Formats: sequence, C-alpha cells, structure tokens
Amino acid sequence: MGNTDKFDVIADNYDSPERMRIAEISSDALREYLDDSKNKSAIDFGCGTGLVGISLINEFRHMLFLDTSQNMISVVDRKINEAGIVNANSLCFDFETSDSETVNADYIFMAQVLLHIRDYKSVLQKLHGILNEEGHILIVDFDKNDNIASDLVHNGFDHDDLRDAMLDIGYRDIEIRTIYSGEKIFMGKDASMFILHARK
Repeated sequence: MGNTDKFDVIADNYDSPERMRIAEISSDALREYLDDSKNKSAIDFGCGTGLVGISLINEFRHMLFLDTSQNMISVVDRKINEAGIVNANSLCFDFETSDSETVNADYIFMAQVLLHIRDYKSVLQKLHGILNEEGHILIVDFDKNDNIASDLVHNGFDHDDLRDAMLDIGYRDIEIRTIYSGEKIFMGKDASMFILHARK
C-alpha cells in the first residue's frame, strides 16, 4: 500500500482525537451492514493502529488485522495483548505488490485506506479473490473532492466510477451513500465520507 514509510514513522503517535473520532464514525457506519457476523471471519484491511477493527472485534468470530506498515502492526499487537483479545491476529503484507492464497474472509472492511492505494482497482480485484462466496466488502472513504491536490493520495472517489469499477471486477449488490460531512477532515479541507457495501 502507498505511503507505508510515512505510516511507519507516525505509528506511535497516530491515535489523535480527530482520527479517533473519524474511526468511531466509520465503525458505526460499518456496523449497520453486519449480518450474522458473530459466526464469520473478517479482515481489517489497512488496519493502521486498529482503531476501527478493535471497536468491531466482538462482532466477529475472528479478525485478521492487515497492514503494510510493520510499526502499525506492532501497535495493533500491543493493543490486542493489553486488552486480552483472543479472537484476532495480525499480518504485515502488501496486496499491491504480492498475492496471498492463504488468507480469506467472510467480511473485508477498510476505512480511509483506498485513497492511499495507487492501483486500487488491482487491489480490489485481489480482495475479490480472497473473499469467501457470498462475502461482504465494506469501504469507508472520502467522496471525490476537487479541492484536494496531492501526489500521495487520491482526492476521493466518485460514487458511479467506483461502482462501475467494482461491477467490472465481479462484485454485486453494490450500495454506496454519503454518511458524514465535516470541517477540515481531509488534508485540512472540508470533506464528506461515503460507505460502500458489496458482495461476492
């Protein structure tokens, strides 16, 4: 995933009040789409320090925290150990550069992750491959924002373009809606966030 070096540097200081607030908004939105999930497995894809995944840990039988930053994974491991969480483990892995045939899940969710992935369509294709049949993918990210200009991240996503890309990959039953608008939440700019739900 893009910007791994940056995330390695900020891992120990990542959990700011603003990031924790956005993670709570994301977790609440994701929770609305969980269906009989207590018997299911999940991947918190691009988990960072686990702000979203740990808040949802009791909703699943098992959760894999996955990130490209080893320092982020170390923070997650520390939180898991301190909380005595037994239904989770972690993996440092980059789906942009490698394929994994040993990982699969009933749910894959990612919050503010897709914007960091340069070739996001390729990664969504790979995630489709590891998602169990009838499985769910949930994405929380920023709506397309022309006020954002960066070489490091996408400036959000157009709903129709993202839906079309996922249909081409083979996802189905795609729903996408804006869930939150806030001041200075995306690179210092006012922005809105969406949630997308799809199935394999």
